[in-house]
Amino acid sequence: MSQFLQIYKSHLHFQFPFTPTSRTQKPHKENTKMAAKSLLSLSLLLLLLHIAAANPPRPTPKPVAIAVEGMVYCQNCQKIGSWSLTGAKAIAGAKISVICKNHNNQVSFYKVYETDKYGYFYAELVGYKMPHPVLDHPLQACKVKPISSPLSDCDLLTNLNYGIAGAPLRYDKKFVVGPKYRAAVYSAGPLAFHPEKCL
Repeated sequence: MSQFLQIYKSHLHFQFPFTPTSRTQKPHKENTKMAAKSLLSLSLLLLLLHIAAANPPRPTPKPVAIAVEGMVYCQNCQKIGSWSLTGAKAIAGAKISVICKNHNNQVSFYKVYETDKYGYFYAELVGYKMPHPVLDHPLQACKVKPISSPLSDCDLLTNLNYGIAGAPLRYDKKFVVGPKYRAAVYSAGPLAFHPEKCL
């Protein structure tokens, strides 16, 4: 106990109004005030440390990117003129475009993307801005159009999911999250081309 008192006195830099070995010595008012102030300072310090531990600093939120995904197919000859994809085959290397217009009907974003070997495209809208949170939202402002197919025997546009005018986006509550990346992913299509000649 006496060792604890010695350490405590050395940290607070004040003289105790009495020591455990002296029962006859009367405490002084000045020493009592200093002790009270030091104890108050220590209590405040402990309180601040407790608050800081209970409320650690939150990490800076990651900016949310916007992306559009979908598939591109070669429609079966027997289904031309319909929206059916029965018997369709995915097209690798097909090109699609994402075009967005703001609430003033001005093109605010345009970029061409290419499908992977599975016919899938993931179009991240880098640099896309929303001056108006509703009218310029991707669901309102953006559409996806098929542009070209690398298949010479399946390169004519279809209007599947209104692809010719531009397929609207859908929100399927999908997010992609990484260590330094967070994206809201919208869907479009699927889109399709069809053969020029069918037997």
